[in-house]
Amino acid sequence: MLTIRGPRGLLGSPRASRGSVRVAGLALTGLAVLVGTAACGDSGTSGGGGGQAEIVASFYPMAWVAGKVAGPDGSVRTLTKPGIEPHDLELTPRQVADIGKADLAVYVRGVQPAVDDAVTEHAKDKSLDAASVVKTLPPPSGEEEHEHGEEGHADDEPTFDPHIWLDPSRLATVATALGDRLAAADPPHAAGYKSRAAATAAELNRLDGEFRTGLASCTQKTIVTAHAAFGYLADRYGLRQVSIAGVDPAAEPSPRRLAELTQRVKAAKATTIFTETLVSPRVAEALARSAGVRTAVLDPVEGVAAGSSADYLSIMRKNLATLKPALGCP
Repeated sequence: MLTIRGPRGLLGSPRASRGSVRVAGLALTGLAVLVGTAACGDSGTSGGGGGQAEIVASFYPMAWVAGKVAGPDGSVRTLTKPGIEPHDLELTPRQVADIGKADLAVYVRGVQPAVDDAVTEHAKDKSLDAASVVKTLPPPSGEEEHEHGEEGHADDEPTFDPHIWLDPSRLATVATALGDRLAAADPPHAAGYKSRAAATAAELNRLDGEFRTGLASCTQKTIVTAHAAFGYLADRYGLRQVSIAGVDPAAEPSPRRLAELTQRVKAAKATTIFTETLVSPRVAEALARSAGVRTAVLDPVEGVAAGSSADYLSIMRKNLATLKPALGCP
């Protein structure tokens, strides 16, 4: 049975800087060692206990693919609860302990520094960094990234673009790798893991085909996004991303950057500024007013609202339906 659980808040700030998140993760690591034994007593079973492999997933896309591949042979818990922007994640001591005792931790290095630190400290040999099994792209570059670094957060920026799940073909590769890792960690259920991984990869490759067909003949190739989450989607389908913020959606651009973006939107003849589901649309809406264009929601699939029946596949198909009219696709 698939179980997905979310975190409790710890530091109180809903928009902590990525630097403070990393400090929080490091500070909690030592405390987690003290509470680990108690935490094991009321958590899900591991592969050697109740017959299920215990998997910890960093945030929604990893939880989705882990759940699909694990099926009835694994219990999946996610560290990021619905409605929380993943970049803002603050780990509790219990969550750090869960990472340490899981049979496998699945994450994307560079998205959540607190998770990166906890995995390095407690699960280095029993983790899967999804970014390590696909070809990654360089991090977004531009004035907004330079300004963000000048504010003192340069050390928190990844050395590559971490948003790999927005290319379904890359996520298919992750599903296959996850099946192999779970098969090695839980040999009695190896055939099931590999079969479900193959089926999940096939679903994702069909979705990839829908995007390739749907975006093949668009008159517009520029997508203007709230933050630089869609580089892999743009790379896969021949588009060009112009982002308001960088990798971290909490970083607000300067007035100079907004003025530059207004001119770029007009020059590209873009019709739409794409806002997101988990980030305030205020800046994007201001840019749209300045450039005289409309807004639409393009979901980076970093999380799903509590109680929603949507999943990765349905959200991505909705993204495709949003992109086609905005880009003049037949």
